[in-house]
Amino acid sequence: MKSEPFKYSWDDLVAEKEGTWDGVRNYRARNNLAAMKVGEEAFFYHSREGLEIVGVVTISVEGITDPTDPEGKWAAVKIKPKAKLKQPVTLQQIKADPRLAECELIRLGRLSVAEVTPEEWKVILELGGGLAKR
Repeated sequence: MKSEPFKYSWDDLVAEKEGTWDGVRNYRARNNLAAMKVGEEAFFYHSREGLEIVGVVTISVEGITDPTDPEGKWAAVKIKPKAKLKQPVTLQQIKADPRLAECELIRLGRLSVAEVTPEEWKVILELGGGLAKR
């Protein structure tokens, strides 16, 4: 899940304790949001500034209609912060690792909510040194 930190950062989510992931206006990203289930996890990625995965979030509410959409055709979810990565994983690291060559973050770079396979998840956690203790 990508967010520009000057609009909504990891620290903003931590301060709120639960946030709504809304404002997505891409069909593939919408479908990825709509497929998310309570308890699943996602990476929180700072786009534009930082260009790095900084933490892991947990889906706390699934299948809601985007509250910013007056027509009601776009999806949203609620998320809670789980933990920061011990060290951020940069886009440069992701692009340099051949195990992540097919990652949607690279292939579909403009996508704000991208799918991560279980294998990619393990590699990214490895690159980040695992999750930091709270």
